[in-house]
Amino acid sequence: MKEQKYHLYLSNDEYSILIQSLIRLKNSLIAQGRYTDGAPDVLCKVLSAKKRKFKIKYI
Repeated sequence: MKEQKYHLYLSNDEYSILIQSLIRLKNSLIAQGRYTDGAPDVLCKVLSAKKRKFKIKYI
């Protein structure tokens, strides 16, 4: 079965907030002594994702 892909379109501000939030999540999990398997994986996927410019038309 083929894995389903999702697309997320973010502005520059939203992109930086997402990265900061993932880093904070990873740091808080480390401080609590819990596993951090998910946060760094998602962070790597977000950082390696292609960036695409597009225009938004308001009607």
